[in-house]
Amino acid sequence: MQPNPHSLSVYCLCAQWCGTCKDYAATFQAVGQEFKEVHFGWIDIEDQADLVEPLEIENFPSILITRAGQARFFGTLTPHPQTLRRLVQLHVQDTDQPPAGIDPLAQALARRLTEAQVPDGS
Repeated sequence: MQPNPHSLSVYCLCAQWCGTCKDYAATFQAVGQEFKEVHFGWIDIEDQADLVEPLEIENFPSILITRAGQARFFGTLTPHPQTLRRLVQLHVQDTDQPPAGIDPLAQALARRLTEAQVPDGS
């Protein structure tokens, strides 16, 4: 399923070599199954560097939540299902304008992801 450009999307930005990311993949996919109306996409920051750059991801897992091509959240999470679940629930319920203070490079990535073909899950 490709995301509706106006729906909520949750992207995990990770790296194949990262042990935390490997462990988190199953959690990300499981939480994604709980939110059928939300698109969950896995982005390998090295395999998809042309999409991610110039945004630098320094900590894992980094999560980007978008709605209508606008970043609503960008940051590193603790790799626990309840943390991701609460964050997604908050954004499913909140359809207001995106918060101020999101990194402009994350905003640019949100716009690119709206146009890109990012597969579901991990």
